[in-house]
Amino acid sequence: MSFFDVVMVLGCLALLMFGMKTMSEGLQKFAGGTLRKVLGAMTSNRFAGVLTGAGVTAAIQSSTATTLMTVSFVNAGLLTLIQAISVIMGANIGTTFTAWIMALFGFTIDLSKLSWLLFACAIPFIFSDKGGRKSFGEFLFGFAFMFLGLITLRTHASDMNLQDNMAVVNFFRITGDWGFFSVLLYVIIGGLLTLCVQSSAAIMAITMILCSTGVLPIYQGIALVMGENIGTTLTSNIAAMNASSSARRAALAHLVFNTFGVVWVLIVFKPFVRLICSCWGVDADADTSVMDEQAVTEMNYKLTFILATFHTAFNIINTTVLIGFTKRIEQLVCYLIPSKEEDVDFRLQFIPQGLMSTSELSLLEAQKETSHFAERALRMFDFIYTLLHETDEKEFVKLYTRIEKYENISDNMEVEIANYLNKVAEGRLSPESKQKVQAIMREVSELESICDSIYNLARTLNNKYGKNEFTSQQYDNLHHMMDLVKTDMELMLQFLAKGTKELDTSVIINQEHEINHFRSQLRDRNIQDVNDRIYPYQTGVYYIDMVGDLEKIGDYVVNVCEARMGGQKIVTD
Repeated sequence: MSFFDVVMVLGCLALLMFGMKTMSEGLQKFAGGTLRKVLGAMTSNRFAGVLTGAGVTAAIQSSTATTLMTVSFVNAGLLTLIQAISVIMGANIGTTFTAWIMALFGFTIDLSKLSWLLFACAIPFIFSDKGGRKSFGEFLFGFAFMFLGLITLRTHASDMNLQDNMAVVNFFRITGDWGFFSVLLYVIIGGLLTLCVQSSAAIMAITMILCSTGVLPIYQGIALVMGENIGTTLTSNIAAMNASSSARRAALAHLVFNTFGVVWVLIVFKPFVRLICSCWGVDADADTSVMDEQAVTEMNYKLTFILATFHTAFNIINTTVLIGFTKRIEQLVCYLIPSKEEDVDFRLQFIPQGLMSTSELSLLEAQKETSHFAERALRMFDFIYTLLHETDEKEFVKLYTRIEKYENISDNMEVEIANYLNKVAEGRLSPESKQKVQAIMREVSELESICDSIYNLARTLNNKYGKNEFTSQQYDNLHHMMDLVKTDMELMLQFLAKGTKELDTSVIINQEHEINHFRSQLRDRNIQDVNDRIYPYQTGVYYIDMVGDLEKIGDYVVNVCEARMGGQKIVTD
């Protein structure tokens, strides 16, 4: 095998993987919102979860995307761990659809002409101004690339005459004579190759080609498929490494599920393989050296279908056996990954620090992180109530330092979320998702401004501490103003959690007008009280500075709500 042959194989493999990635992302952009709604809604019980996971995976042709989506939903609190486990079981069944596509079309029908036809059909959609049509064109492009890569890989493998390459044949023969250790070896190889390539479908295609050319015996080929089932779970585990405990548990449940399947198949390996082969009229232990060429060719042709059948039977049986034990799996992963108290002040809760999800799905994490940012701002605002009346100097300094720390954290959160959104924007986004990115950017900026204003309130109280005391009337007015602002912030939190369809904008409008009106009253009254020498001028300055910062918070709250509504004005000055 020459260096050029190796490069050609790698190039064909890259074309196949690029096609599948483009096809998956194109479909996610075309119907991503619908798929997310389906995944979030159709998980009322474990059986519905299995069907949902299988359907979504078969549609987008990527169990990795479905698993990452599920882990993201668990991380965001939209799915329970039990629901996620059933969806992941279904995703394993759905991914077998890819193997059947390759077996039925890639090795049976000459699709070279169809690939070029798909390219031609995709061109008008690709250059369309409408996002939906453009995404559909990308889906067709990916589909064409996938078949082109598969056809080219199969053709080049045939041209290399691997069955006549004694080095390759001897390697498979020698490593296949180690009995049970041979099976374990190929399971490990399959897992490592899938981990490196990050595509079980690509390794499945290579396995099918090697078996169909008679180079790789069926026992080793099926062992590779078993390893692929373990290797594909490692992607979601890597992606969830820095996520919440629930998300890491969901990813670990995928690994536990597939590993259990591999273990029981290893126990009944040869009888099970013989059973699958007999369904296609093939003797798994047949000696090809004594068979005529036509019989060997016919048997090799059936091996691709045997691999697809094994892949499907493996996952269906595994799901059927384990679906009744989802609660036990949950208990196991909860035991292996126990909950622990984390210093949440210094880390994002929903945005992963490791591998990103696909660009479309990453918006969910960003929106949940924005809601978490708003919750932190409200918690920071609550500290001002205590700081306003704190008389013990040590406690005052301690609380002021904590507010200062929260302000630094809010600055870091704004930067980290913005950087994450910039990475998301670099991906393949639909026009609607691009608008969402801009909206979330503005929301984060306004939330950081809220934290700045809260910190300014703390600084004003710090400058005033021990020097000027507010009157009882000033305290009452500040309490009322703070209550109005806190109610406003709570409405903002409800809005970010529920969405625009459930927001009564009249409540926000009335609250903003009441804050502005009360601010104007206090400002006019402050001038009169200072002139009447009810309190010193400097006390009035501290007082009106706090009133002004509280009113600014109300303005920023409105800006956050308007950003979530796509820039639509809900309050007019």
